[in-house]
Amino acid sequence: MRDSPPRQLWVIEPVGKAADSALSGTLFLEDGTRFDAQGFGATGRRVGEVVFTTGMVGYPESLTDPSFRGQILTFTYPLLGNYGVPPPEARDRHGLPEFLESEHVQVRAAIVRGLTRPNHWRSKLDLDVWLRNEGVPGLVGVDTRRLTEHLRTHGVVRGVVDVSDADERPSTEELRKALSNAPKYEEEVFVSEVSVPKPVLYGSGPLVGVLDCGVKASIIRNLLDRDLAVLRLPYDHEVPTTWEGRKVRGILVGNGPGDPDQLESTIEALRPSAIAGRPTLGICLGHQLVALARGATTYKLKFGHRGQNKTVCFPDGRSYIVSENHGYAVHAPSLKGTDLQAWATNPDDGTLEGLRDRRGRVLALQGHPEGHPGPQEAGFVFDRFAELVRKEAP
Repeated sequence: MRDSPPRQLWVIEPVGKAADSALSGTLFLEDGTRFDAQGFGATGRRVGEVVFTTGMVGYPESLTDPSFRGQILTFTYPLLGNYGVPPPEARDRHGLPEFLESEHVQVRAAIVRGLTRPNHWRSKLDLDVWLRNEGVPGLVGVDTRRLTEHLRTHGVVRGVVDVSDADERPSTEELRKALSNAPKYEEEVFVSEVSVPKPVLYGSGPLVGVLDCGVKASIIRNLLDRDLAVLRLPYDHEVPTTWEGRKVRGILVGNGPGDPDQLESTIEALRPSAIAGRPTLGICLGHQLVALARGATTYKLKFGHRGQNKTVCFPDGRSYIVSENHGYAVHAPSLKGTDLQAWATNPDDGTLEGLRDRRGRVLALQGHPEGHPGPQEAGFVFDRFAELVRKEAP
């Protein structure tokens, strides 16, 4: 299946090279589907798992979310770039990226329907220039509605994005060969690429150990804003009981990329015997790792949950809209025989969205309660965790 290059884009005040067709762009999926469009951002060829996000805003946060490492991200919203890119070098009072979720763009490539020049007081770069500076190729002019329907019907698949000079559009056979020579998504381990190499200490107050599997800056910021101190640890580091004479009173494991079953060292660090009953909070990938550490199992979703408009329902009848970004989920029947119980579910497909233990000292949420990007309705999860941490003996 092949699309002819689009001539009319949904573009207002189109951006640079994407508008004048100086670059060609192609997406080729593993199942043989091909989309020809225009290129923007950096030139190059990237292979990754093709996924989509339904968020209408928040592309700077999404593109820098380490959970997207190794993936080609499709935006279903038809027009991107209108508020540009905030200064990537900006830092908050904690020294964390102020507007982004990590230091760099994490996706392997980006796919959009249309681009526009930014018009926002905080904008420093447009999306085209930012991706070019980051060495990330992008496609503009793809029929993202058709691509999304394809992924929803057939499931996420690997693909290759090629952005090159207009007269150098690659053949299908060349792209097929690039895919066959690249490792499968499930075979790659991305966490070591996005985790800190050594422990980092932030703030003052009751100390919380954070196993960094690709944790977003806003998750750490939410702990610091609640007057907790954070010991940010490499993903394969044991969680110490003390650090520099201070007791580590709680444990958080946040979001991150890839298959949770691959992170054996992190799972071991979260075993009940290892955490010694300390309050524990798992978010996104951390939700899955907490479950694995206590004997449950996970599975891969057909096309995942990615966006800022996902509903989670709690047993007391409350429902919240949260940001989500995950391709794996906890298998609900596998909770039988563990000390965990369901805490939240997705009303659309029944996916398990939250866990807690019977003592109320282990909490886990598949969505992102910090709400970056997206709503902050589930921020009470941080409040509850902070309360548990403060109750720990000094």
